[in-house]
Amino acid sequence: MGVRKPGQVIGWVALSVLFPGVAHLRAGWRRTGASVLAVYLSGVAVVITVAALAGADLAGRLIGRLGLLAVMSGTLGVAWFVLVVHSYVVLRPGRLSMPGQMVSGVLTGVLAVGSALPFGLTAHYAAVSQRTIDGLFKGSAEMPAGEPFGGRDRVNILLLGGDLAGNRVGVRTDSINVASVDVRTGRTVMFGLPRNLEGVRFPEGSPMYNHFPFGFRLPSGPDGAREDLLFSVWEYADQHPEVFGGRTGMGATALKEAVGEILGLRVDWYTLVNIGGFAKIVDAIGGLHLTVDRDVVYGRRNEGLIPAGTRRLTGEQALWFARSRTFSDDYARMKRQKCVFAALLDQADPATVLTRFTEIAAATEGLLETDIPSPMLEHLVPLAAKVKRAGVTSVQFVPPMISTAAPDWTLIRNTAARALTGGGGASSSAPKAPKLAEGCAPVES
Repeated sequence: MGVRKPGQVIGWVALSVLFPGVAHLRAGWRRTGASVLAVYLSGVAVVITVAALAGADLAGRLIGRLGLLAVMSGTLGVAWFVLVVHSYVVLRPGRLSMPGQMVSGVLTGVLAVGSALPFGLTAHYAAVSQRTIDGLFKGSAEMPAGEPFGGRDRVNILLLGGDLAGNRVGVRTDSINVASVDVRTGRTVMFGLPRNLEGVRFPEGSPMYNHFPFGFRLPSGPDGAREDLLFSVWEYADQHPEVFGGRTGMGATALKEAVGEILGLRVDWYTLVNIGGFAKIVDAIGGLHLTVDRDVVYGRRNEGLIPAGTRRLTGEQALWFARSRTFSDDYARMKRQKCVFAALLDQADPATVLTRFTEIAAATEGLLETDIPSPMLEHLVPLAAKVKRAGVTSVQFVPPMISTAAPDWTLIRNTAARALTGGGGASSSAPKAPKLAEGCAPVES
């Protein structure tokens, strides 16, 4: 059974792109057509059912199988291309006139390439994602035995912004936050700690405690500057392996222990974002659209200026906006950093990510350091979906709630404990921190 008009041939081929096998049925290949169509419809039904039942869990599983996803997508793309071409062949286009054969053949080629393209893009994105994840998650931390979160009610992740610039020795963690996540509900409390906390304590029995039993104290520098603040713990531990019996690279461990001791928590993992590399991400998504509350001056000689108003910042401008302390202080900068990260999350929408996927993936090189095991991503992705639904409560430990020179460690711990149990955060046990004068507001793209 054949078709005699070019329009009919193209119509059946086009229908086969959406419902493989129908062209074969029309051409009289009943067994082949019925089999292909049955397999296709069954596959669609399975995918829809799994996606509906699994939800965010499916995304987590796919994260751990990106290599397989790339191979499968590439294979399906080739299969779809061949199927479209074969659908054209079985319709016996040789019975058409020569112009009809040329037009239908060209259009079939377009349909074949177009139907395979989504699979090819999926394979490409999956492969790039796998390479990116392999490059980012190189930590040696081990997966908890048994249940992915070790049977714990909460997981605590130390989120750091560090200066890894080539003109600096060591790592200085300028932004220090802890996300404490309820693994059942996703309810999250974000604790912000000032970089200039003095007299930081360490857990009893740890190497840093044995070296600093009365808190992290060092002699002041020649200019009176202190290098024994919270942001220097990582750098100090890295530069003094003798404190750890000769073990090197203990900066992350020391800082996790210090922050855990301050808040009364066990810090499970850390993630360090290279603030310098952050600018690449902003440029990769096409800039950051913000409303700046007031002029922000930056630069070693105050030569830079980000004027107040609504504007799109380049990566370099966003970086300086988040980091500048000129005519400002650490607490104003903490607010600006929080605003910039919120704007980045808001404006990095799926459409932007897809259209600039390769650039964004390339920009992440050297951006992130973490000890989260890559197999853990399978469980953290669905947990992140819970966090988005449940929301995040923020507790910032800044003056006048605390004194950075003489912190009330008991107050900090009690405030953190109440925030985690839903009994109130900083405002329930101490005066509210003053509203910071500097900040910004994300602008919807």
